[in-house]
Amino acid sequence: MASWVVHHWFSILFLVVWLGLNIYLFVSAFLNFEKNEKYYYTREILGVTLAVARASARCLNFNTMLILISVCRNLLSFLRGTCSFCNRTLRKPLDYNLTFHKLVAYMISIFTIIHIIAHLFNFERYSGSQQGPNGSLAFVLSSLSHHDKQGNSWLNPFQSPDVTVMYMTFTSIAGLTGVIITLALILMVTSATEFIRRNYFELFWYTHHLFVIYIICLVIHGIGGIVRGQTEESLVDSHPSECAESFQKWGENNSNCKHPRFEGHPPESWKWIIAPFILYVFEKFLRFCRSQQKVVITKVVMHPSKVLELQMLKHGFSMEVGQYIFVNCPSISFLEWHPFTLTSAPEQDFFSIHVRATGDWTENFIRAFEQQYPPMPRIKVDGPFGTVSEDVFQYEVAVMVGAGIGVTPFASILKSIWYKFQHEDHKLKTQKAGHAALNFDKATDILTGLKQKTFFGRPMWDNEFSTIATAHPKSAVGVFLCGPRTLAKSLRKCCHQFSSVDPRKVQFYFNKENF
Repeated sequence: MASWVVHHWFSILFLVVWLGLNIYLFVSAFLNFEKNEKYYYTREILGVTLAVARASARCLNFNTMLILISVCRNLLSFLRGTCSFCNRTLRKPLDYNLTFHKLVAYMISIFTIIHIIAHLFNFERYSGSQQGPNGSLAFVLSSLSHHDKQGNSWLNPFQSPDVTVMYMTFTSIAGLTGVIITLALILMVTSATEFIRRNYFELFWYTHHLFVIYIICLVIHGIGGIVRGQTEESLVDSHPSECAESFQKWGENNSNCKHPRFEGHPPESWKWIIAPFILYVFEKFLRFCRSQQKVVITKVVMHPSKVLELQMLKHGFSMEVGQYIFVNCPSISFLEWHPFTLTSAPEQDFFSIHVRATGDWTENFIRAFEQQYPPMPRIKVDGPFGTVSEDVFQYEVAVMVGAGIGVTPFASILKSIWYKFQHEDHKLKTQKAGHAALNFDKATDILTGLKQKTFFGRPMWDNEFSTIATAHPKSAVGVFLCGPRTLAKSLRKCCHQFSSVDPRKVQFYFNKENF
């Protein structure tokens, strides 16, 4: 079976498992709250929206757990390292952590909408049952607080007909935290659109940190215990199957049915997110400790087209090809960290990045290093972190495609290949590498520093892939891209088209950088 078919079906299987778990959690929670006799009296007031609200809440908890794990970069780098001996197909999901992060965010948004709508109906029904007919079961259940002497008999949080939905929304723990969670989610999702990230990265960066408020409010959201069910003791004394029909005689001397007693549904969110949250906090602590290590800038080079090159040293720093780091410049912003691909090779005695002016932060960063007088701006570095480009030496033939500053991941690879050939590294599988780089009127390539340079242009991809397939009829060909989606779509299509049906013949493996 062709490689792209295996990868395609493995990706589909991964998504099916994720969607299947969401469906299972939703259905199981829905059936529990729809069928469990513990919530019989609660359903008399709320109806089916009780089960809908609780089922969507469980799925929200599950996906919040996943969204934290998907951005634990140290964990992903560790897994990529430990799975280096695994099949390419098994490592593939690690390369799409940000894509999965976005899918999970969309799922959280969907279940949030469902949860909000269900609870709006619930609040309206709570309010309506206080104003309903005096002889109805819903009215009697809503009036149970008048018989309460220990504080555990009330079922309806709307304690009087005068309490409005708006008042309960902004005065109850569940209502107020729900509003804050919703606002935080709206800001995070809208500021994460590609247009905002590309043109107003600082806005995306700051609003995305509202997730801290989101997590805190989610944990305390259920503390108020607005959703209540009958206690186990009360089920023995006043089971719905025996006492629901005779609710008008509850508590009378000649009745065997007492007034039912209720308890709040215990909060569950913390159970779902405590482990990934601790993992995330540990990750942040690790990154903080690493970022405090001193960074020495050994060389600053200003290239044409306003591209800044920084060469640096840091004690204990170790890298692989294609990896990236996060850079912070306290004099510009104490909180902002921006990712940059490493352009140096592991064999060199320094590590370097190339920075192009693409926004306010990068423009200020370049301007700070353009100044001719000391002191030089202090920077912090966190990383390195792994990417798909680390797998480049696992292929006999590698095709590297970069658009604009997207050529930077391959500068490290090309330099490393040159060093490996110079030292006759027999472990190197790669025999041929194609690359595209910016070509200025310089003696060497702007990024690789090598004398061999190529002119850039838009290749005819069908011809390129056909030529490679003919020249390497039995090879595994790795195609690596750092560039826009439109180009990714074309290259992925070519990988599918020119991979042989026979797995023993040429196979193209598409890999795209994701930061």
